Amino acid sequence: MTITLSRVDPEADAAELIAFLSSNRFPFHSSVHPTRDDVSRRVERGDFSGPANEAYWIEDASFQGGRVGLIVFEEITDGTPLIDLRIAEAHRGRGLGGAALRLATATVFRAHPELNRIEGNTRIDNAAMRRVFEAAGYVKEAHYREGWPVAGQPPLDAVSYAILRRDWAEGTVTPVPWET
Repeated sequence: MTITLSRVDPEADAAELIAFLSSNRFPFHSSVHPTRDDVSRRVERGDFSGPANEAYWIEDASFQGGRVGLIVFEEITDGTPLIDLRIAEAHRGRGLGGAALRLATATVFRAHPELNRIEGNTRIDNAAMRRVFEAAGYVKEAHYREGWPVAGQPPLDAVSYAILRRDWAEGTVTPVPWET
């Protein structure tokens, strides 16, 4: 498996963004099954382009179609980008998420020397994404009780992970001092 990233061009890639996001289910995201209209509005709103957002296709050379996922860094201009990582249903469970997150983290830190940290949130029950964060050197920094609304159900706990530039550059993991 050879993972690469290519920058999304929202104008040229609009049809592919719409097809990818509306044809897959993302059970642990707030929008589980976005419609074509939902994604079209996001493209028009600039959710996949700068200066605040950067989106990358996740590509796997061993897959004939190439593109197997999407990772978006939101709110880059606020100083701490938030990650939105989505792997196509047909490609989940192959380790693509961890490889993509490591590569995307390096890409964003190299492109934005002013950034000190990158952050991501997920539901407490999203064990796969939590493993992806930890495998990529991200550290659990927060636990939000009943912080993730779920349609038709009581809210679930949410967890937040982040990586510091220093840890990424040195290949270390600085634990959170929970006792202070």
